[in-house]
Amino acid sequence: MKANSLKKIRESLLMSKTELAKKANVSPITIARIEKGLPCRMETQRKILLALGFDLSEKTKIFGD
Repeated sequence: MKANSLKKIRESLLMSKTELAKKANVSPITIARIEKGLPCRMETQRKILLALGFDLSEKTKIFGD
């Protein structure tokens, strides 16, 4: 499992898993799995970055290297 900052960043934006899931057009279960450190597809990462208001170039801030 790979550590990421998704939960910390999501909570700092006062956003629930469900809200983020709706904005990113993914399931809340997917958000929960990613926050636990499970891998996800690059397309899913892209959707989450955009839903949080990040640029694609800021991927490492949330998902690490």
